[in-house]
Amino acid sequence: MELSTKYAAVIALIDQANAADPTSIEYQGESYPKEVLYAERHLAWALRLQPNAAECLRIAAKTQHICRWESPRSDYPMNRVGYLKWREDLKRFHAKRAGMLMAAAGYDAESIERVQSLNLKKGIKTDADCQTLEDALCLSFLELGFDDLIAKYAEAKVLSILQKTAVKMSEAGRALISTIEFSEPGQQIVAQI
Repeated sequence: MELSTKYAAVIALIDQANAADPTSIEYQGESYPKEVLYAERHLAWALRLQPNAAECLRIAAKTQHICRWESPRSDYPMNRVGYLKWREDLKRFHAKRAGMLMAAAGYDAESIERVQSLNLKKGIKTDADCQTLEDALCLSFLELGFDDLIAKYAEAKVLSILQKTAVKMSEAGRALISTIEFSEPGQQIVAQI
């Protein structure tokens, strides 16, 4: 698929914004600003699910966590209500930032609205692109953050989170879970779903 010059411009803006992430993460022997890596992995998983994905889906994948560190979880009450409020606010934050960067790259209002709709996850289970994005997010979480979850919580809670994650995924997305190289504890938990 041929991608536009606007796409190259907006990806450069997204990568530049995410490069300011103060948190580093190790992946395959390399160190990355956390949100740079998450954006790359979100896009990689989306393209495994939809190799000919349209630019809007690609941009939504790259912006789903854009500058997430600017809205830390610690700014919200450390309970379920606080967590859900944080997640809803993050969706709007990411959608707004995506729209700003797309406008700067020359995208029209219709394209910006489409990416923002995907960032807001409007249409999971009914919109193929939205479901692909959700699958990519879940796969990135399992690939990059699952061991952190295992270290933080008891196995029963981790298994519950994994089961809730799997329910949000399509059959095609769930099939890709088996392609992730999990740690030994991760393998044991994943084997239970």
